[in-house]
Amino acid sequence: MQPRNSRPNSAALRGAVDLAAVKAAGEAAQKAEQARAERARQAAAAEAAGVAPDRPAYELVIDVTEDTFESEVVQRSAEVPVVIDFWAEWCGPCKQLSPILERLADEYAGRIVLAKIDVEANQLLAQQFGIQGIPAVMAVVAGQLVPLFQGAESEANVRKVLDQLILVAEQRFGVAGGSAAPGTAGEAAPVLPEDPALAAAHDALDRGDLGGAVQAYRNVLADQPGNTEARLGLAQAELLHRVEALDPQAVRAAAAADPKDVEAQLRAADLDLVGGHVEDAFGRLVDTVGKTFGEDRDTARLRLLELFEVIGPEDSRVTAARTALARVLF
Repeated sequence: MQPRNSRPNSAALRGAVDLAAVKAAGEAAQKAEQARAERARQAAAAEAAGVAPDRPAYELVIDVTEDTFESEVVQRSAEVPVVIDFWAEWCGPCKQLSPILERLADEYAGRIVLAKIDVEANQLLAQQFGIQGIPAVMAVVAGQLVPLFQGAESEANVRKVLDQLILVAEQRFGVAGGSAAPGTAGEAAPVLPEDPALAAAHDALDRGDLGGAVQAYRNVLADQPGNTEARLGLAQAELLHRVEALDPQAVRAAAAADPKDVEAQLRAADLDLVGGHVEDAFGRLVDTVGKTFGEDRDTARLRLLELFEVIGPEDSRVTAARTALARVLF
């Protein structure tokens, strides 16, 4: 997966799209809730005994290699959001950004962990994540990849991204990390009120009620057309709903048999995206747009725009696909 290539915003915090995401998020939320309850019990016991709460048992800033990635990042992400800093010694902007990330990791005191990956020493990881420029910053939450931003950023912007990441990690995945930032021990973390209608849509998605989630997100957008979170949720729910009953083998056979069969290509592209093959999904629809005319071409183009929405408009794969789409259209 590739990083975003422009300024960070909350629209990037959407997690990976796959058919197991709803189940995984629910399981992660249950485990995290149990962990939070245990932490609360320990904190209450410590307070009663007049003992200051312990800092998290895990290190806040760690160097990660190809050998330790699974244990240090993927497994740990079930307990705390893991922010990944892709860097190299020769990279000037990295030397500006890395100290900011390290300082904030310490300040947040366990609500995130910072994993530093030297792309020169870990080229296979860099290739697997599609790193095309550094510094690049991503996160892993409950095993789900969350692209954040690429390039140096101010501390204020990085702080906003981390705050949003922590909020999404807790609300959508139930992953809350450790203690609060220094100076806030014993204080409850602020909870932002959530629109009940939007919460109902999220709940339907978490339950696997995809049809109900689609309708619930549409209800939110009917009253709040500019609600970005509802729009993103609708795009994902519609995608998952479309592929729910598909036979992957039959779909791919039909698409291979007739490259000009627009409906077959749409179904195959949906499966590509859900399976994590983002570039394949985009490439398939760009090719379909190039091979068709009139209503068929417009149908393929609109579906491609819908899939752009699922991934996020500033993702580098979306940028590349938009360029390719422009070439076949004009």
